[in-house]
Amino acid sequence: MPDTILEGITSPSDIKSFDFPTLESLAEEIRIQLIKTISKNGGHLASNLGTVELTLALHKIFTCPTDQIVWDVGHQSYTHKLLTGRQKQFSTIRLPEGLSGFPRHSESTYDAFVAGHSSTSISVAEGLVRAKQLQQKPGWVIVVVGDGAFTGGMIYEALNNVRKGDRLAIILNDNGMSISRNVGALAGYIAKIRTNPRYFRVKDKVELFLKYLPLIGVPAKEFLMGLKRVLRQKLYHSNLFEYFGLEYYGPVDGHNLRQLCDVFQRVKNRPGPVFIHVQTVKGKGYPYAEQSPQAFHGVSGFDIATGNPEVAHYDSYSTIFGKELVALAREDPSICAITAAMETGTGLQYFSREFKGTGRFFDVGIAEPHAVTFAAGLAANGMKPVFAVYSTFLQRAVDQLIHDAAIEHQHVVIAVDRAGIVGDDGETHQGVFDVALVTPIPGVVVYSPASFEELKYSLHEAFHQNDGPCVVRYPRGSQPPLKAPFCGDYSLYYPETVQADGFQGVTLATYGREASVCEMAADVLAQKGVSVRVIRLVKIHPLPKRVFHILAKSDGILFVEEGIQAGGVGEQLMASLCGYNCGQESLPMMKILAIQDRFVPQDTVQGALKRVGLDQASVEKCAEQIWKAVCGRNRLGKESEL
Repeated sequence: MPDTILEGITSPSDIKSFDFPTLESLAEEIRIQLIKTISKNGGHLASNLGTVELTLALHKIFTCPTDQIVWDVGHQSYTHKLLTGRQKQFSTIRLPEGLSGFPRHSESTYDAFVAGHSSTSISVAEGLVRAKQLQQKPGWVIVVVGDGAFTGGMIYEALNNVRKGDRLAIILNDNGMSISRNVGALAGYIAKIRTNPRYFRVKDKVELFLKYLPLIGVPAKEFLMGLKRVLRQKLYHSNLFEYFGLEYYGPVDGHNLRQLCDVFQRVKNRPGPVFIHVQTVKGKGYPYAEQSPQAFHGVSGFDIATGNPEVAHYDSYSTIFGKELVALAREDPSICAITAAMETGTGLQYFSREFKGTGRFFDVGIAEPHAVTFAAGLAANGMKPVFAVYSTFLQRAVDQLIHDAAIEHQHVVIAVDRAGIVGDDGETHQGVFDVALVTPIPGVVVYSPASFEELKYSLHEAFHQNDGPCVVRYPRGSQPPLKAPFCGDYSLYYPETVQADGFQGVTLATYGREASVCEMAADVLAQKGVSVRVIRLVKIHPLPKRVFHILAKSDGILFVEEGIQAGGVGEQLMASLCGYNCGQESLPMMKILAIQDRFVPQDTVQGALKRVGLDQASVEKCAEQIWKAVCGRNRLGKESEL
């Protein structure tokens, strides 16, 4: 016999017979499991603690996977994973080869769709609903979407596509911002009545009576329904969702299992589409998370007893960026900053505090496309905006960067945080596409610093030495050890056993975090007799002309790039070298080490680098192969001369 209720659950059907006291006990067990696991593995704590009862009620009333749940963003789906046959594997969440921290259809048929980026859920759900209709398949599609996602434009594009009769239930998980404003005790009383089963039964009987009342039945019903809508608009100051054709329910207490189940059962027995406004407490059940939900939104680990997070006591690229931006903005009042709901994550908390009340800091919510175009508008009227954004979220705004910033050549600075591999958040969050996406855009200048000093230099150059769109990208965490002194747009490193004068050998060309890996590999290779040097690029697009001359004088080139190979700097460099007139009869031997045609799964950063062949051992092996090929070609050349 299992020791706990949770241990006995192998599928959602196991909880359908549970009474409410048992469900409430199960909710407490789930919270204990969430806190225990996330304190070790890291992950999204506050958002998951807030959706325990909501998830239990969904699985008690609906029947998955016939009914499908779409999670937006997906970082609140941990309880769902525990109830859908993954309880025994839950300790592996976010670990290499373990459960994903987000829904994954490849992981479970209970996960309807992947969800790593915000505001996509209703679009996905509409597609799932239409497919069910076309194939005459049964079941509802239920969307669980946070209030923050409603700042994303895709939400409204999808709502505009909702049709009468869609078996679609949109659940607003409101844990901070109330969409429909409640006014006074009367509004609260009406909300309580609307979620009471007796209200539903009376409403049904009245509608049925009016429907069959001769002559005046239908007109009377239409009049009363219209009167109800007017009254609700007076009480709630309008309800946007009913204008989209959704029947509105709520607000509902998101931690009251009886109330949730009553509403879900009511919805299940009616035609859709419906909108259910559920109010929850982010971090529910863990006092430290309730008091500081933002701090416990995404954590690397923490001490359960004290709530103290495992925070590294050193600067990161994000903090250095934030502090340097403040220093630049003190000298230049035209500099302003934009975030898309990621103020602390991107280091902009320093800017927002320093310039509080000046109007120079803007949080536009989860709306990256708007942020870029908004920045272009600021630039058009003489400001110097910087938009700080994670690499994975910049992907959502590439069109705006092309159309609104680049074509008009607006001086917009994009600070790209979490560039490169980020580790345990997995495929949806790896920052490996930004270089290939932005470097083909005409007029865009890109910097990729490998150290804090280079980051400060890049920001200064972006603001003061350019007049068009600039991208400054940098990885997560702290700077790695570097040996070559900083020299500007690029730096050269020669191991002690290699002569700089008259260099003939293999050049390791790279940028960003891989510079440290290449320098350490060069030291090992030099001890093996390999003539090798490292060129560390800071300005990666367009490349300084001097870089082509340096590389063209090498016998072999290994370009190491922590990004997708297709369209990356390595491929662009190779193409440029082929057309570079260096007066040589043959080009250097060239090879690229980069991520090839794959998504990078969750792992530690070092584990992921090894997985994709960007660790030190892989660099050494590849460089040594090039060196042997170079030596063989040189011998053949000398023999042919004889």
